[in-house]
This record gives sequence, C-alpha cells and structure tokens, in this order.
Amino acid sequence: DTFSITTEKASLDIFLPDGRSIKVEILTSDTAERVLEVVSHKIGLCQELLGYFGLFLIRSYKEGKLSVIKKLADFELPYVSLRSSEVENFKVGLRKWYLDPSLDSRLMDCRAAVDLIYMQAIQDIEKEWAKPTEVQRQKLEALQKEGNQTKQFLELSQEVWHYGYVQLDPCTCDYPEPGCGTVLSVGNNEVSCCITLPDNQTQDVIFQMNRVKCWQVTFLGTLLDTDGPQQTLNRNLELRFQYSEESHWQWFVIYTKQAFLLSSCLKKMISEKMVKLAAENPEMVSALICVHVSLYFRHQLTLNYTDEFPGPASLVLKGRTQLPRIPEQGKSKKHHSQQSQKDYSSFLPRKSKIKTAEVDCGLGTIKEEGL
Repeated sequence: DTFSITTEKASLDIFLPDGRSIKVEILTSDTAERVLEVVSHKIGLCQELLGYFGLFLIRSYKEGKLSVIKKLADFELPYVSLRSSEVENFKVGLRKWYLDPSLDSRLMDCRAAVDLIYMQAIQDIEKEWAKPTEVQRQKLEALQKEGNQTKQFLELSQEVWHYGYVQLDPCTCDYPEPGCGTVLSVGNNEVSCCITLPDNQTQDVIFQMNRVKCWQVTFLGTLLDTDGPQQTLNRNLELRFQYSEESHWQWFVIYTKQAFLLSSCLKKMISEKMVKLAAENPEMVSALICVHVSLYFRHQLTLNYTDEFPGPASLVLKGRTQLPRIPEQGKSKKHHSQQSQKDYSSFLPRKSKIKTAEVDCGLGTIKEEGL
C-alpha cells in the first residue's frame, strides 16, 4: 500500500543503456520525478532537458534479451515499484522519452544528454530494435572505432529504419485475422507492425497516427501461466484503436502485457505532433489549446463473465482516449510481405459475455500524462 510506506533513506540502482548502473541515495517515498532529478544531477544532465528523459521499469533476461515493461509516471515511486514487483530481474532504467527522432538535435549542446542517446542508439541496434542496412552498419561500426564521432554516429543513425522507436515484445493481434503474431515498433508518428501470417509469411503494416481516432486499454482478467519452472499469474490486457481506412473506421486489437507502455507511446506521439504543428504555425496555438481541452476519457465499467474460467465476475475498468483529427500526410498503410519464420507468444482473449455501463466525462486542461 503506497499510503502506508515508511519514509526512510535507501539506495537505488539506476541502469544506463550501456548496462552500467548509477547508485543514488533517495527516500523510499521519492517519486520518479524526484529520482530523475537526483540522477540527472549526478551525471551532469542539464535540468532543462529532463523532459526528454524518463525512468522505465525494465526486465532483463539471462540470454541478453531486454524488455521495457512500462514508463514510470512522474508520481510513481520507483523504489516501491521495484520492491513490489512479483517478477525477478526487474530494474529501473534511464532512457530517452521522445518518439520523434528529429528531437535529437535539441540535445546536442549537452554532453551528458548526447552520451545517453548515443548509448541507447548502440543498444537499440544491438538488440535489433533499430535495423540498419549492411552498408549503414559498416559505417556506424567504423565511426564507433574511430572514437570522438558521437554526433556523426547519431546523425547517421537518423537514417536507420526504426531508429528512436520503442519495440514491444512479441504479442498477438486480430489483423488480418485473429491470433496472428506480431512485433510492434512505435515511433516517428506511426505504429509499425511485423505480422506473422498463418502460412508463416510476414506482412509489414504501418498505421499512421494521423488516422487514429481513439484507443482504449482493457484489463480482461488474469491467466495462470504454466510456462517455466514456476506458475505465475499474468495480466491479460488488450489495447484497441480505431483507425480510418478507405473512408471508414475500423478497430485494430492488440493483446499484449505492455498495453500501458503502448498507450503511453501513443499519447507521447500525439503530444509531440501537436507541439510541432504549433511551432510551424503559431496561429494554430489557440486552436490546439481548444483541441487539448476537448480530449477526454470515457470510462467504462464492465462486468466480464467468463465461460472458460467460471467463478466470481471480475470488474474491468477501461479508459478510452479520444483524439483530435490531425491533417493527413502520406498514406495510411504500407504493405509488403517476405518469407520469415518467427516465434511469438500467443496471448488470446477469453470467451466472455460482457455487460457495459458507460460514463462520459469532459476534462479541462490536460498534460501528456492525462491524455
């Protein structure tokens, strides 16, 4: 219980993208915002650039795999989040928190900031979250060996496919048919999906954010995971968004344990897009403020009666974010297929009978965390 925490001094390891950790002295009741300030002071990160970075809950695996579970909100308590985790190998990591790669240019005058995004660029390429061509890889490796070429490395990285994106763990979706495996990469105002079809071919589908109307995250209950040496309860989450395709709206559903991280990324891209539009056209500032106020959450209380797992009904809370229409640029989707064999974790919805009661509420001025 967060409200019953005893405030006392504690040490917390904050991991950098290159694997090193920084030990900071904090209070157990310190928020993520406060811990980020302490870390930034210790590494020499300019205070005015704090908004470009964030603390994340990260899980590491023995085989070297890395999974970004969620971004810690400013009000969350990193020490408590880490200690209350039911899963081993969780840690708090410092990563950049913007999804428009062009924003790198705003950090170039701060050595600590440049070092951080340089470390993350190398990590993303090593983990194959960013996917350079062979020619790009050779040039990047040459710049690494030369030394003192950090800015040139980052400039070339801008041309790499999925540079600056957040990649989620393999999950499942309902497109083009239910149960298809997919790997999502989110960034640069788009959601890029590499979908594994039933015949083991892959199809790359790109959803542009200017065609997304709204989305919602739904908690469907818990499932007993019997894989591995221990049985654990996994949260069954879905994120669905409404998308404009050929002049009509349709829903795209993703079943992933990282639904809240995905939702945070969608909100971040919308926020960055609005700021960029306002900068390009100052006359739009007042209009964007009005649009900001028009954003709202639709809360739905859902009684979910499951057929497969009889028992007490579970109370499910849905939050839907409604978005303004942003002027369209480019095509809505890009498709191409290639032969590929991929492993993915099946995360299918349970059969259910759902009764829904909806309550709409308007919001006033909204920050990014409230979108």
